[in-house]
Amino acid sequence: MSPHHLTLGDGCRLAWTSDGDPAAPPLILSNSLGTDRTMWTPQLAPLAQHFRVIRYDTRGHGASDAWPGGYGLDRLGRDVLELADALGLARFAFCGLSLGGMTGQWLGVYAPERLTRLVIANSAPYLGPPSAWDARIATVRSQGMAAIADAVVERWFTPAFRADPDNTAAILATLHVTDPQGYAGCCAAIRDMDLRPLLGLIETPTLVIGGAQDPATPPEQTRALIEGIAGATGVILDAAHLSNLEQPAAFTSALLDHLNKTSGE
Repeated sequence: MSPHHLTLGDGCRLAWTSDGDPAAPPLILSNSLGTDRTMWTPQLAPLAQHFRVIRYDTRGHGASDAWPGGYGLDRLGRDVLELADALGLARFAFCGLSLGGMTGQWLGVYAPERLTRLVIANSAPYLGPPSAWDARIATVRSQGMAAIADAVVERWFTPAFRADPDNTAAILATLHVTDPQGYAGCCAAIRDMDLRPLLGLIETPTLVIGGAQDPATPPEQTRALIEGIAGATGVILDAAHLSNLEQPAAFTSALLDHLNKTSGE
C-alpha cells in the first residue's frame, strides 16, 4: 500500500499508513533507526483486529523526507504530535522500538496528555558516548550506508536467527536504501539525548520490552527504563535488537496484553 504524506510545519513530508477500523482506538507505531514502517509487518494483522494502526516512517527514513542537518529528539516527538493532530487524534497509544522507543519516552515526558498507553521496546534513556555517534555520522556521510550495513545487522539479530539469510534479507535491503542524510540526522538525535533525569515524569501506563541478547540496548538499559518509570512493567525476550522480528509472536502477545489491560480509559 502506498503511503499518505503529511507536510509538517517545517516543510518536511512524513509518510504514513493506516490499517484496521478507523473508529477503533488509535495506535501509532514508530520504527527503529535504519528501518521503516514495514518493520511492523509481523504485528500488523493481529493489532489491526483491535486498533486503528498508524505506521509512519520516521523523518529521514523510508518514504519520508530526509531533511538536511541533525535532528533533535524533540523534533521527532513533535512530528508524531503533528501527525496525530492532522488525523484528529486527541489521544493515542504509542509503541516504538529503539529510536522509536526514545521518541516514545519524549512523548511520555512532554505530551502525557496525548497518550493512553506506551510501549518502549529495545530502547534506552541514554546511549553514549557521543563520539561513537559522531564517528557513525561521519562514516555514512562519507561512505554511504553500505559501509555500516553488515555490521549493524549483526547487532540487530542473534547468530542463530541470522543463519538463515531469508530472515534478514528484507531488513538489510531497507537499511541499504536508507538516505545517509536522514540516518545521520537521526543519529544526531540519539547522540544528544539524555532522558535519564526525566524518566520519573512518565506517568502513562508503560510496558518496556527488551532483548536478552541485545548488544545495542542491552538488558541493563531495559532495567533502567523499568526502574525509572513508575509502575512500568517489563518483558525480556530471547532476541537481539529487533525483537519484534526475531520473536514476533512473543512480542505481539506482550504488546496486546499491555494494550488491552490499559484500554479502558
